[in-house]
Amino acid sequence: MVIEKLKKAEEVLWLNPKLTTYKNADLHCNLTELDIKDAEERLRRFAPFIMKAFPETLKSGGIIESELKEINGMKNSLSENIKGNMLLKMDANLPIAGSVKARGGIYEVLKHTEDLALENGLITLESDYSVLYDKKDFFKNYSVQVGSTGNLGMSIGIMSAAIGYNAIVHMSADAKQWKKDLLRSHGVTVFEYEGDYSAAVKEGRKKSDADPMSYFVDDENSQNLFLGYSVAAGRTKKQLDEMEINVDSEHPLFVYVPCGVGGAPGGVTFGMKEIFGDNVHVFFAEPTEAPCMVLGMATGKHSEISVQDIGLSGKTDADGLAVGRASGFVGKVMEEILSGIATCEDYRLYDYMRMLLNSENTFIEPSSCAAFHTPYLLFNSGEGKKYLEKHNLTDKLENSTHIVWSTGGKLVPDEIRKAYINTYLK
Repeated sequence: MVIEKLKKAEEVLWLNPKLTTYKNADLHCNLTELDIKDAEERLRRFAPFIMKAFPETLKSGGIIESELKEINGMKNSLSENIKGNMLLKMDANLPIAGSVKARGGIYEVLKHTEDLALENGLITLESDYSVLYDKKDFFKNYSVQVGSTGNLGMSIGIMSAAIGYNAIVHMSADAKQWKKDLLRSHGVTVFEYEGDYSAAVKEGRKKSDADPMSYFVDDENSQNLFLGYSVAAGRTKKQLDEMEINVDSEHPLFVYVPCGVGGAPGGVTFGMKEIFGDNVHVFFAEPTEAPCMVLGMATGKHSEISVQDIGLSGKTDADGLAVGRASGFVGKVMEEILSGIATCEDYRLYDYMRMLLNSENTFIEPSSCAAFHTPYLLFNSGEGKKYLEKHNLTDKLENSTHIVWSTGGKLVPDEIRKAYINTYLK
């Protein structure tokens, strides 16, 4: 039945029938909490370099992190039925790339850089990594390439260029022009394709594979990207602790993350589940014209089916989510730990964006705003009520916490912001 609704581009709240306890979940991957800690330590080693290359991170000691802020005004504007405390994870304001992709994308570039630097004797694990800032003559012999609809390309491109790589981003037709312009201003080579995200990735991979000195960031299958995103969970827990917000069986946590190919929301989910187990309920949000993850998971076909296969265009104003085929790697990891996925019509992206601006004086880009539709459906639909009842959450909602993940927006130029604010699709 859900597939029929997806075919008609109707909004749905799909509940994952395979969801089980975290203890019993088969993650279909070999990653553990130790891998997340290893990623966290690597980011700390690179903090001196990051401070030197990006002085805006001096205040945070070279750690790329975002605030967690209360947005109960937005919660009240969304629906009076939503119970508990609502917070916004401000990855839209992450330094350097201004999006959640600053986590996974930058982490993967740094992991590759560390591997190269160690292999070639530029550093040891005990070195002050800021010495790498002056090794551009070494890194210019290497390329880093990625296929992207926008934000991942910005994180990979900006960091790669800062290190000294020949940075190349392959962008699909739905990528915003200002993102292409910004990348070029950082010295990044941008190739544009008339096809969609998958076409850009395919071409990028082909070009990179033909060059032995090139490294391709594979958004569809990369465990390094996934781990970079997962680090967010431990940092968010620390923020919750500082806000004196408990998460336990009587104080459930709900997390809502926009989803494109799946890497960022998948990594966040994995990290959250490692820390909070069954006390956290994670939902993704996708546009009705590009619901690739719900399609892959609901059919069990994962990356073997695309939204075009069921007659959808894959075209959406949520450019960061304009993906027709989900990551098979992420879909399989999510099979038994993701609570569900909501889809959202494009017109709502702008309505929610204005609602957040009016209620909290906070701007995030339209793609980010898809996540707001998920708590709305969870508390205002039959499927949502079914989920809350099944998991014995109904009488605990007053003590619940809801984190909506804002995934981009800081780098949007003023004239584009104004255009977004004045966009009405319905």
